[in-house]
Order: sequence, then C-alpha cells, then structure tokens
Amino acid sequence: MELNYKKYGETGQDLIILHGLFGMLDNWHTLGVRFGTQFQTWTIDQRNHGKSPHTDDIDYNLLAKDLLEFCDQHRINEPVVLGHSMGGKAAMQYALNYPDHISKLIVVDMAPKSYPEDGHDAIIEALRNLDLNKIKSRKDADDVLMLKIPEEGVRQFLLKNLTREGDRYLLKMNFDSLSKNYDKLSANIEIEGKFEKDTLFIKGEKSKYILESDKPNILKIFPKAQFVTIPGAGHWVHAEAPDLFYETVVKFLM
Repeated sequence: MELNYKKYGETGQDLIILHGLFGMLDNWHTLGVRFGTQFQTWTIDQRNHGKSPHTDDIDYNLLAKDLLEFCDQHRINEPVVLGHSMGGKAAMQYALNYPDHISKLIVVDMAPKSYPEDGHDAIIEALRNLDLNKIKSRKDADDVLMLKIPEEGVRQFLLKNLTREGDRYLLKMNFDSLSKNYDKLSANIEIEGKFEKDTLFIKGEKSKYILESDKPNILKIFPKAQFVTIPGAGHWVHAEAPDLFYETVVKFLM
C-alpha cells in the first residue's frame, strides 16, 4: 500500500507521526515543521484517512503492517514512532509486532485497552447525518454537525475532511469503512510479548484516556515506559499545548 505522506527536514533521526481517528497528516503540519528542524519527520495519512488508499478493512495489525511497508519503501531504518489516539494504538501494535524496526515509541493520550465508551458515537452519528448531496458550503456542514457535536474545536477538526470536487463536497476519509470497523478501532490492540525499548506516554491533564490505574498494565507491556502529564490539556494534547508538547518530545529523544 502506498500511503500518502509529507516529510519535514533532511537530517537527524527519523520520526514518524501517526494521526488519530478521523484525522490526517495535515493535523500535524505545524509541529511537523518544528520537529523537522531537528529530525527527519514523516507525517502519514493512515489507510482510510486523508489521501491514502481506501479499503474495506482496517484494524491495528493492518495499520502496523502498513507502517512496516512504508518504512521499507522509504528505506527508513528503526524510526521513532509517535502516535496520537488511534495512531497511538497503531504505534503500540507496530512496536509489539516489529520491535526490531523501531528505536523508540511515543504514545499520546492512549492506553493499551478497550474504549467502549470513548465518545465517538456522537461523531459517527453526526457524520452519518451529513448528506453531502445537500451540502452547499462548509457552514451547511457545520450546522449539521452542530446538532450532535456542540464543541466547535471537534467540529473544525472533522471539517478538515471536507473537500470540494467540482460543484459538490466529499469527505477525504472512508467514513463507511471507519464506521463499519469502529468496534475494531475501539478495542484493545493484540498483546503478545513486551516492547523493551524506551517508551514515552504523554497524557493531557484533563483527559481520561490514560488513568493512574492503567499504569501497572502499561508497564507490564512496556517496561521502560515513562509518563508525562501536560497541564491544562485534554485529549488533543499536541493542539492544546503545542510548545510544552514539543519540548517534552524533544527532551525524550535527545
């Protein structure tokens, strides 16, 4: 599979960044530019997102395999892999499946567990109600999403998927596949063995995706894990506290 990507920087350690569910590589542009001053930074559209191929299937083993193929195609040897939310699970699965093909792991606001009630049901319903044949402007789309999603920041995040082709709007993501396979994406990763290289878990202070009670289990799977909490931030840590997030990552990698 040929994944869509953007690269920032030409020197230093390879750093691959994986976005979350319903996201795309563009979500990481600003930080990609900053990381690119010190690292060869690759932002990727994972399958069924952005401009990468659309397929009927998606799960964490497939996402991990896609990443391995991407590294082979671009001759990337033992990169640092950073993933947020769904991307965090994909990064963890990659580290467990292919430990010889990664140097360090960074997981942003995600734990290796199932999330049966993580709040995406309203988002899925809102997107399902978005009749693209009737949408004439981004405001039309925002008005529909607002019926189920009161948070403006979440709506603007989702609206980045809206693109215009001729006189009609389309979604960049493969919503049908993502909604159909949502149970696989909210489930836990497949855990076999341990990943015994340096690992960093970054959480937002206001987020409940990583709890104190999750840490013993995380340490069983990732025994060299470190934990950093970003004050005042929620689940979108990198967007809400970009400076502190950047400094935290760089400190871990240097």
